[in-house]
Order: sequence, then C-alpha cells, then structure tokens
Amino acid sequence: MQKRIFIAYTGGTIGMRRTPQGYVPESGLDRLLAQMISPDLAEDMPDYVLHECSHLIDSANLHPRDWYRIADLIASHYHDYDGFVVLHGTDTMAYTASGLSFALPGLTKPVIVTGSQIPLREMRNDARNNLLTALLLAAKDPIPEVCLYFNGRLMRGNRATKLKGEALDAFDSPNYPLLAKVGINIEINRPAILDRTGAEVFQILQPADGQVAVLKVFPGLSAKLLAKVLEPPLRGLILESYGIGAVPIESPGFLATLATATEHGVTIVAISQCIESRVDLRKYAVGTALARTGVLGGFDLTTEAAYAKLNHLLSLNIPTEEVGGNMQRSWCGEFSVPDEPFGRARSLY
Repeated sequence: MQKRIFIAYTGGTIGMRRTPQGYVPESGLDRLLAQMISPDLAEDMPDYVLHECSHLIDSANLHPRDWYRIADLIASHYHDYDGFVVLHGTDTMAYTASGLSFALPGLTKPVIVTGSQIPLREMRNDARNNLLTALLLAAKDPIPEVCLYFNGRLMRGNRATKLKGEALDAFDSPNYPLLAKVGINIEINRPAILDRTGAEVFQILQPADGQVAVLKVFPGLSAKLLAKVLEPPLRGLILESYGIGAVPIESPGFLATLATATEHGVTIVAISQCIESRVDLRKYAVGTALARTGVLGGFDLTTEAAYAKLNHLLSLNIPTEEVGGNMQRSWCGEFSVPDEPFGRARSLY
C-alpha cells in the first residue's frame, strides 16, 4: 500500500522568488512541485498532500509560537498520514526541528524538516533533491523521530545545527551519528534511531515569551551585564561556556550573580561554545564552582536544542525543581547520557 505524506510548507528559501529587494516568500509551491514530479517519477513517489501555511515566513522572523503552530498542524493530521515533511527556512531550521521534537514526544511516525539554500524556482538549486529525498525518507518505516534532512544527511532534529551560511552542506550533527546517508543508495543507520516504547503524548503549548535568553561567555563579561540579562521576567538562561563548562570565576561578583539568580528560581543551563564537546562540571575547579551556584550542566546539547527544551519546560508551568530535573533527563535523544556515547534516549513517557 502506497504511503501518504503530509507536506507543511511554512516558508523559507525553498519556495522564494527573486525580487529587486532580494528573495521573498512566495505562494504556489504546489504548482512547482507538480511540474517537478513527472508522471514516470510519480510512480515511485508516495502520495502526498501539500498544505501551504496562510502566512509564509522568512525563518529569520521565526518565534517559538511557530513551533507549536507547526506541531498542532502535524497533530491534527497525525492519524491520516504515514509521515510528515516540514518545508522551512534554513536560518532557524534547527531550532524548529528541536522545538518539534519536544512538542511531539512519543512520535511513531517520521517528521522530516528540510529546505534549501537555493529556491526551487532557480534553474540550479538544491531544493529539488532535498524535497524529493525528504518525501522518500518520510515514507520509510520506521523512523519515529523528528529529523532534519539536508544535502544527503538525515540527522536527529534536536542534534542538528547550521554550520555554513553559503554552502549546500549547511547542516551537521556534531555530537551524534547521522541517522542516514543518502548517496546512490539510502543507508539507514538503524542503531542510531530512537527505540519508541512510550505513548504518543503531544504537547501544544503557549511559549514562554521573552523568558529564556542565550548568553555567550566572552573575555571581560562582567557581573553587571550578567545581572542585567538575568533581570525579571527572565526565567531561564542558556549560558554558552568555554570548553567543557568554564566561566570567569575570578570576575568580581560573577558567581554570586549566578547563585542569586538560581536562588530566585531562574534555571541556568551551561552548554559549550565548542561545536564538538560535552559539558562536564566535575572535571575542573571552574566547573565545580559553577555547579555550586546551582547552574546545571547541559551535556552535549546544541544551543538550539537547549533553548527549545528550556522554553518548552517553562511553558509547562511546572515547579523550578522539575524544570531542572527534566533538563538533565533525555526526552528524545537530545543529549548523550554520560557513559552512553550514542545517547540512547530515556523518554519521560
């Protein structure tokens, strides 16, 4: 029986057109897609329905509420389709892939987020291969995850990050193996794919507007600036530390400012500025000093996954202690548990 795939077109370069002001989102992607898939090719393709969102966005304008709009769209069509493709802009694609993974826990069907660096309307583009391959991957069984597909690589959505602004291989998964490599053949890495044992428990929430920030540690970062960032209504901070969890502990008032914030219920999670790294607050004195302030180690979370997950947990309106506890539990393989290098997920459900 032929698989049925739901395509959500949210905007992004893949469907844009050229104007004197630059590329802008454009409707009518369904007509382009129909022209692209010839009758002969269509025999090998799954059945699909393309849903064009009423407001197409350049992903630079993305807001966390958009993750939940997309998640709600998937949830409302979940039982009618075998898989889902989300067409999205590349700038914030990894944020959306991460956000969807937390909004749709317990997935048993593939959700593939993809897009392109060159619009489908251009004669030379990467859009066609990314879209067609994402459709084929969404029809494969079983890949019960939110994934990001780009330029021959299928990645766990909450492990992917954009590394290049002007290259076709824009995305990578630096701290977790690829779920599939696509060349002449499609090679699925089954051991890297989640084992689903829990129930489908979708959580479509109102995001924690303006309550989570990301701050990169830099030489000369002062306690005064840190305190300004931590002012209410902030409830969560992703702190991009050096290496495996180092911050300037000798900077006057720095640690005290962090301790005061955590005592007042702000959840602070330290992740690494390094692309390939895992935070370990036990290894160096600067890390243990950071841990004593109540800051949590974020293991090998990407910035995108850390931000999306903390937003999600705060939107649940659960006690601060539960927020912190859940940040350090893997929901859907978003970080590698210490001594488990491939990060087999321990779901909450």
